[in-house]
Amino acid sequence: MPRKRVRIESGGPILVEGPVEIATPDGETVTSDRFLVALCACRRSKSFPFCDTSHRRRSRQGVQRPQE
Repeated sequence: MPRKRVRIESGGPILVEGPVEIATPDGETVTSDRFLVALCACRRSKSFPFCDTSHRRRSRQGVQRPQE
């Protein structure tokens, strides 16, 4: 079986070369036939275990955005 690459994005999703079968914590099995699958690492996704970019809306404490 060929190796699959898994890439962990800092502050973002876990990227897995697909297709994949995912066993969720509640015992459900979900699949994706995509060539690259983004898995949620922050558990904010409404489509968990898949990433829906909810991590981008997280505010960082102590970091201020420049005023425009």
